[in-house]
Amino acid sequence: MKNLLFRIAAVSGICLLLLSFRGYLAKPLQSDWPEYLGGADRNHYSSLSKINTANVKSLKPVWEFHTGDSGQVQCNPIIIENRLYAVTASNHLFALNAATGQELWRFSPESKGASNVNRGVAYWSKGKDKRILFAFQTWLYAVNAITGKPILSFGDGGRVSLKSGLGEESATKFVSSTTPGTIFGDLIIMPMRLGEGTGSAPGYIQAFNVRTGKLAWVFKTIPHPGEPGYETWPADAYKNPAIGAANNWAGMAVDRKRGILYVPTGSASFDFYGGNREGKNLYANSLIALNARTGEYIWHFQTVHHDIWDRDLPAPPNLITINRNGKSLDAVAQVTKSGHIFVFDRVTGEPIFPIDEVPVPQSTLPGEKTWPTQPVPRMPKPFARQTLTEDDITHFSEKRDSLLTIFRQAKRGAFEPLDFRQTLIFPGPDGAAEWGGAAVDKEGIIYVNSNEMAWLFSLSPKNEVKAKAISSGKSLYLNHCQSCHRSDFSGNPQSGYPALIGIRERLGRSVTTSLITNGKGMMPGFSQISDAEKQSIISYIFGEEKEELSVVAKDEYPDVPYRFNGYNKFLDEKGYPAISPPWGTLSAIDLNTGDQVWQIPLGEIKELTKKGIPVTGTENYGGPLVTAGGLLFIAATKDNTFRAFDKKTGKLLWEHPLPASGFATPSTYMVNGKQYVVIACGGTKLGMNKGDSYVAFALD
Repeated sequence: MKNLLFRIAAVSGICLLLLSFRGYLAKPLQSDWPEYLGGADRNHYSSLSKINTANVKSLKPVWEFHTGDSGQVQCNPIIIENRLYAVTASNHLFALNAATGQELWRFSPESKGASNVNRGVAYWSKGKDKRILFAFQTWLYAVNAITGKPILSFGDGGRVSLKSGLGEESATKFVSSTTPGTIFGDLIIMPMRLGEGTGSAPGYIQAFNVRTGKLAWVFKTIPHPGEPGYETWPADAYKNPAIGAANNWAGMAVDRKRGILYVPTGSASFDFYGGNREGKNLYANSLIALNARTGEYIWHFQTVHHDIWDRDLPAPPNLITINRNGKSLDAVAQVTKSGHIFVFDRVTGEPIFPIDEVPVPQSTLPGEKTWPTQPVPRMPKPFARQTLTEDDITHFSEKRDSLLTIFRQAKRGAFEPLDFRQTLIFPGPDGAAEWGGAAVDKEGIIYVNSNEMAWLFSLSPKNEVKAKAISSGKSLYLNHCQSCHRSDFSGNPQSGYPALIGIRERLGRSVTTSLITNGKGMMPGFSQISDAEKQSIISYIFGEEKEELSVVAKDEYPDVPYRFNGYNKFLDEKGYPAISPPWGTLSAIDLNTGDQVWQIPLGEIKELTKKGIPVTGTENYGGPLVTAGGLLFIAATKDNTFRAFDKKTGKLLWEHPLPASGFATPSTYMVNGKQYVVIACGGTKLGMNKGDSYVAFALD
């Protein structure tokens, strides 16, 4: 009997072992791309390896989907259960069969007018309840993921206002969202895009219930009395209508196991003058750790004190696991516009590498009081140049002497405060790192693409405008529009700001009014401007305004006595950067040690390489994708090219032309055993041709 029982037990044990082993063997890889940038850790990583270093040369396009409306498409699609979810250039939501590119449904919000760019959508499910949540204009929508129909029980008829937790004073201010929210349980925590000038809304972090749309919690990034950080502002700064922003626009990451949300924020507004907001200005320019369930503060680190350079934290942080001193450590890494990477213990917020508070130049501008030091990490070393010398001025230009004169006359250096003279900002307001963010593999190597562009900034006194007898429309235009579109309406297409010449014939008054109110693409809306003021601006641009020799427009923000003179790239006579290459790079950095693994130029200007000039790299927008197949995929460049590199060496293994520049981050997924890589191709930015495509690639 004992032998029989023993044999039964033995057989049972073997069966259980086999079942367990079978389950282990059958455990699927992560075949979907279920969240923005691949997961809640925002690491742009996939465990798929069907496409790998050995066969990537055989990668071919297998489908191309045309959205029907061309323009900037910065979307990183999500793919769940063979359905791809993404948005068009006009921010209409759609679903495709991920294997064929066939459209399944489309949802177009009823809201009229233009919308800002949108970098993706969020997905939530419980049982048969499957939802897509995405932002359009000032609204957060919930849509049935299977049917594409709005979920009417969510908020007010399927949508909630992104102004819900901002206070009554924000009712008329521009609020939108360009980055998808972060899901935690039954909550979605939303990023927001706000204006960068005076009169912007406050950038409070808001969590909404994904089922009902009800506001669950709010974290105030401009603290109220009694809240930590209140002392880093003037008293009652949160009430000052000229002060706002300190918002998260780039997106967040969440450690779902620990329930910790990581929130990178941008600068307080007005971006380029802080005389009315003396102090460090917490929680602007900070990486903040919050309790994801309640919004309660855990820890923070401010990467720029009292920002007057538009040094927003531009991308979601990466949740990583590294090896330090023989121990495995959960950390969070934040890339920056300056080209530095800050790395912290994920739980305590303690820096992994030493960070120095470095003395910096102080402002002599009347009214301004800059902070005496700024934090600079010792490691990792910056992935972008930090200084420029005369030898760094381009040797390609026939007018190099003129460029040298501009360079010599400009103020320059890290954290050089702005005043009435030209100040050289390098890296510029679009990075080093930008919204595409960084990828991280399982070995703790971070991959980040970078811009190396110099820009020229300056301020002017507002009283220069007041002292002149000019029309109301011109005065309003100078205060709100000229910094991007220039005083002669010529814009700066290379910087992404279109000319306004001929806009009356191209768009007409009605469409132009909508653009001013709602914004479009890079342009924020100016809903806080009265209807009469909008019409006055339009009349001035259209050349229809009567020259009333008096200033009618009222300065609503007298505590900001200066205006910004515009985003001006330092370019040569042919439109190339006025500094030496590389102008765009791709880097691999070991976060276990802080050491750089490799760096290469990213992007090619063929008319220069034809002249024998080595590859220069180009400006780039959109991030990388790294896979278990040993590959790093990236588009992002001006040259309409999609590339795959060996992630270990940076060697180019494959490239393919795109129908338009892929200023977006690619996604990868698997359907029926076949791995796909998909990229949005909207072009438009940097003066490039417009596109309306999503292109998917797979092996033959």
